[in-house]
Amino acid sequence: MKVVLFCGGYGMRMRNGADDLIPKPMQMIGNRPLIWHVMRYYAHFGHTDFILCLGYGAAAIKNYFLAYQEALSNDFVIRDGQVELLQSDISDWSITFVDTGTESPIGERLRRVSRFVADDEYFLANYADVLTDAPMNDIIAEVRANGAAASMLVVPPQSSFHCLELSDSGVVSGISAVSQLPIWENGGFFVLSRAVLDLLTEDCDLVEDVCAKLAADGLLYGYKHLGFWKPADTFKERADLDAAYQRGEAPWMLWENRAS
Repeated sequence: MKVVLFCGGYGMRMRNGADDLIPKPMQMIGNRPLIWHVMRYYAHFGHTDFILCLGYGAAAIKNYFLAYQEALSNDFVIRDGQVELLQSDISDWSITFVDTGTESPIGERLRRVSRFVADDEYFLANYADVLTDAPMNDIIAEVRANGAAASMLVVPPQSSFHCLELSDSGVVSGISAVSQLPIWENGGFFVLSRAVLDLLTEDCDLVEDVCAKLAADGLLYGYKHLGFWKPADTFKERADLDAAYQRGEAPWMLWENRAS
């Protein structure tokens, strides 16, 4: 199943000093960039046909894969001056690089690559800035079984803020942690059918325009995930993921048992 990755935004909430020119998908977690971790997650489930919706920082992403160094994350042998890899990360991957504009909203980016997925019953999509241990193939099976036109992974609220019950006179009658409220957030992992492509209009938003229309028609499915899920939308969030990786606590890396 093809995987569309939206990796062309400015990533303004990720900006931090000297790293300002590095696009968000290329921010490092361990010795590999964020986008690599997202792609390895999908590859773990057998989905290795990727379509990258490029925009800001496109050259950095292209150059990374054009000069990809397998030896950074694979064991190898040097014999008679030649490198023999014992494993490979991306040798069986297909990666299509498409310029979808620097200012394009997500729906417009998908519209500009629609020709690559138009013949598929379902395809996958992702913001390329979120990591999870969600069982992707189980999600796909549930979407098919429900006959949904689209689905999104939904997760409990991640905010540490509190909500107040407040009277008109300003008296607080209750305090609740956002994380305890009976609401769900969009987790950024989509399973989409080709019917979604018919709803795309110029400069539309995938969630607010397309998914909202499907929800109104009862055609949007939400897969509730209570396991690991963490975005890398800000510098701090990316730093937290990197620190967890360095400690050997990387539950999103389903493709390897780091403890071993």
